[in-house]
Amino acid sequence: MTLRLTGINIYPIKSCRGIGLSEWETDAFGLRLDRRWMVVDEAGTFITQRTHPRMALITVRVGDDVLQIDAPGMPTLETPLRPSVAVVTQVVVWNFAGPSTWLGEAAALWFTEFLGTTCSLVHMGDEVVRQANPLFAPEATRVSFTDGYPLLLISEESLADLNGRLSQPLPMNRFRPNLVVAGAKAYDEDGWGKIEIGGIPLQVVKPCFRCAITTTDQVTAERGQEPLRTLATYRRRNGEVMFGQNVVHETTGRLRVGDTVRPLV
Repeated sequence: MTLRLTGINIYPIKSCRGIGLSEWETDAFGLRLDRRWMVVDEAGTFITQRTHPRMALITVRVGDDVLQIDAPGMPTLETPLRPSVAVVTQVVVWNFAGPSTWLGEAAALWFTEFLGTTCSLVHMGDEVVRQANPLFAPEATRVSFTDGYPLLLISEESLADLNGRLSQPLPMNRFRPNLVVAGAKAYDEDGWGKIEIGGIPLQVVKPCFRCAITTTDQVTAERGQEPLRTLATYRRRNGEVMFGQNVVHETTGRLRVGDTVRPLV
């Protein structure tokens, strides 16, 4: 079977629900618009499903000029795709501390009401430089508000292998990948060094170590014990559970579902 790209997903607001796409562009950060927005607490520290699983219920749509945000029982919130830099605030995501654009009182009140904690919505402008870990990624690799790298890739076969070990199979959205591929053997992606998709060369740089977000149902926000309990029995390394691979793109371009995936190294 030919190895192909079967899924493209972006998550415009970090830790909120993703958007499945048939084709999309890469930019300097990764997939265009992916995790360029983030919810932060009063201190400017990022908030995710790790502590607020209800974020899984927040849906996002990309309009011509606005990001439309919805959640159960809430009115639609709109924010510009290209917000003007009116108020700059300092934010923290993992080991990065830097500037972002505060998106106003209306957005802050909306997220505060839905999540039940005082928080705000911020945006990372094109001028912000946050670098991926140089121990794994090529020097000067830029990232948005992702956990650490531009792209996350998982194969359908790896999920099928995991689901064969579970009493109840789980959908791919539990793992929030950017790129889904099919046509390999389970966990083949662990051994890839460099691949090409749609003419774009990518480097597979580091396994993705998984957290409690994978135990959160992305439709209901209910939390359980799987898949971490089962993954820990056969996918543990250095005390961490791994599933999927972090990937760095070497050029910009356009990806399409159905593109051939070619392992190069």
